[in-house]
Amino acid sequence: MSADQERDSAREISRRAAAPPAGRPTQDEKLLNPPHREPRPFTETDPWRVFRIMGEFVAGFDTLSELGPAVTIFGSARVKPDHPQYQAAVEVARLLGEAGFAIITGGGPGIMKAGNRGAIQAGTPSVGLNIELPFEQGSNRYVEIPIDFHYFFVRKTMFVKYAQAFVIFPGGFGTMDELFEALTLIQTGKIQDFPVVLYDSSYWDGLLRWLREMMLTQGKIAPEDVDLLMLADSPEEVRDMILATTEDSEERRRQEEHAREVTRRAYEDPESLY
Repeated sequence: MSADQERDSAREISRRAAAPPAGRPTQDEKLLNPPHREPRPFTETDPWRVFRIMGEFVAGFDTLSELGPAVTIFGSARVKPDHPQYQAAVEVARLLGEAGFAIITGGGPGIMKAGNRGAIQAGTPSVGLNIELPFEQGSNRYVEIPIDFHYFFVRKTMFVKYAQAFVIFPGGFGTMDELFEALTLIQTGKIQDFPVVLYDSSYWDGLLRWLREMMLTQGKIAPEDVDLLMLADSPEEVRDMILATTEDSEERRRQEEHAREVTRRAYEDPESLY
């Protein structure tokens, strides 16, 4: 059996272990269901789920505690290997890996698989944070360090905690979720010196225009908030932007401080934005 076949076999075992039986709700779904009035076994109650949640945090922290500098790559799971965005994600991950960063993805197909593939090419740690879904999904074949999660919020913590930057490729709702969570954490000072790079300016142009024409003009955000986003149209640009902000983060720090200051003033006096 080849190395690729061995990895595929291990991923298949992981996928079957992580996926719920057909027709059964996921652990996230069970957690978010309304409270039950009728008595239930203790192992189906929220206090019991706290122990499962703690266990997932411990597993993630223990596995990644010595990972070193890393970049998380997000993007659509629906992108095929022959798509230019897939090839670009492979190259971004390879360049970042050669620059000394481990690569973290969601462990699935599409852009995630491309990111892990590029990490393997660079010889850097390739991490996949897989999530239990109503349909079966296991870690792709290029994941060397797989971690399976039942709860989205635990997984999202790992994406941020162990990365020094995010690279956001074109994607759907899940990609938007990670993007705006990162922006909120930066805006409110929860994370600092944290570049967020959007790949393919043509894809993001409509969103950025809406942010400026709607959110900004109505005072929901400030110009400093829009400046938190960085645009790149080549893998080399992504690498250079991340290296520039992580090796000499003074400019990025000033941008983030300005965004936090505006947010603080808005909470103290909403009229200060106008």
